[in-house]
This record gives sequence, C-alpha cells and structure tokens, in this order.
Amino acid sequence: MTQSKYAHRWDSDGARYIGRTPRRFGILAGSGRFPIVVAETARQQGHTVIGIGVDGMADETLAEACDDYVTVPLAGIGRAIRQCKRARLQHIVMAGKIEKSVLFHPLRIFKLLPDWRTLHMWYRYCRENRKDDTLLLAVIREFERDGIHFGSALDYCPELLVKHGFLTRRKPSPAQWNDIHFGWGIAKEMGRLDIGQSVVINDMAVIAVEAIEGTDNCIRRAAGLCRRGGFTVVKVAKPQQDTRFDVPTIGIDTLKTMHEAGGRVLAVESGKTIILDEPDVVQLADKLGIAIVALNAEELQLKVAS
Repeated sequence: MTQSKYAHRWDSDGARYIGRTPRRFGILAGSGRFPIVVAETARQQGHTVIGIGVDGMADETLAEACDDYVTVPLAGIGRAIRQCKRARLQHIVMAGKIEKSVLFHPLRIFKLLPDWRTLHMWYRYCRENRKDDTLLLAVIREFERDGIHFGSALDYCPELLVKHGFLTRRKPSPAQWNDIHFGWGIAKEMGRLDIGQSVVINDMAVIAVEAIEGTDNCIRRAAGLCRRGGFTVVKVAKPQQDTRFDVPTIGIDTLKTMHEAGGRVLAVESGKTIILDEPDVVQLADKLGIAIVALNAEELQLKVAS
C-alpha cells in the first residue's frame, strides 16, 4: 500500500494543517459512491479508515473499502459517538447523501427511535428550523462535545472536484446557454436560502427546484412537467458552502436519470462540484448526447455584462 508524501492532519481546534504521518480517521457515511471513493483513496494514501455507515443508506460494499466498519441507525447519534470512542477516533468526515424524508414520516418518533444524544441535539440546535445546514451543523456540534472533530472528505481526494470547461463533445446551444445563465442565479439563491442546489430550466422558465427530495427526484419531477424534454439542469454550490458536508455531487446515476427524463444539458460549478468516476460519466454523456459544462460565477457575470 503506497503512502502519500503528505497527509492532512488537524490541530487541537480542528483546523487542518499538513504533516507527513498517515492518520486514523472515521467516515460517517450516507448513500452513494462518494464514501467508498473517499475510503479507497485514503487507504491508498496509507491512512487507517473506520467506516460508520447509516443503516439503510450506506452502500454495503463500503465495508470492503474500510479497515473496520460498523453501522448505526439514522437517529443513533449517541451510538455513533460511542463507536468513535471505541475506535479511538478524534477526527471524522461526512460523505454521502442522508435521506431526510424519513424525518417527516407521521410516525417518525417510532420509526427512528432516537437515542438521548439525538434528542439532545435536536432540541438544543434544531428548534429554530430544520434546514440541511442546521441539521448537519447540529451533528458536528454534538460530536465536538466529545472531542471528535469533523474535517472535509475532500482533503483526501481533491481531484474529485470538477475542472473548468467542457467535459463532453457536445456543447450547449445558444438557447441552452440562455437557460444556464437564467438558472445559475436562481440556483445560487436557492442555495443561499438552504433549500437545494439544483434547478431545472427550459426555455427560460423554471421547471423544478430541488428541495428535500434530492437532485435525481427533482429531475424526475421535471420530466412530468416538461414532457417535450430538452431541459437544462443547473447544479451549484451554496454561497455559504461548508465543505465538511453537502458538497454538490454528480455521477453515473445523475446522467442515467437525466437521459430517462429527457434532460440534455448539465451545468455545474467548477472547482466546487464533485464528479464521481469522471471518465465513465463523460463517456456515458457522450453516448447519450448530453452536454456537461463546468463554469464559474465570474465568467457568467462577464458574459451577462457583455
């Protein structure tokens, strides 16, 4: 197993600095491939990875990518903290999507059976609202009460952030560029309000806005509202994006969903969006005739001004 020349470490306040020693850290994992990629990359760098998967969400194959692996229920914050202590972890990252729709189940208290640390977190930090940032920052604060600090999973695999430019052979048409420009500001405002990170645009009209359902379900909903297809999906980082959680991510499943729904263009924010299995994503997009472009806010503002 090869070790990187430099490994990311944290000081006592949780701030990142650069050192040469392989480290031991945990991954609090939701759904998707991102936790698996983080674990595999970190182990290749010589780190010891302890996986803590959320029951019913984390991919079962994550266990194979970790040195040790356990699962905890979604409302088992106390159990997750105890697992960290047993594993002698002081540093942990979040990776993967957490499905929050269960929080709105009519019998959620019985379905989730929250432990007392989850209840403490909920009533201490989440009484004002239940926005994504509020919930995830509450998790971080509850872990920090026990001296367990969260860093960014991207510290281990920054190469996953999409580079600027056209990723595919196909490029947006002039009309689709108009939709990108129109949708970008709306997506940023939705992110600022902590509602979602994606919008679906067609002919300079908002077809769908991502909320609690996630990007893929937002795209599926757009398919029923724009039956002619040909729409554009714009996905951006929040203006206040905290890279410790909820970094916008696309992958093979995003492309498959777009194709089934009739989407033709995917515009993302360069340097702030994760693209998983990029060669496979680009190859599939070229095969399906979907254009993918990675932009930044500055160039869009310049194009609008010109």
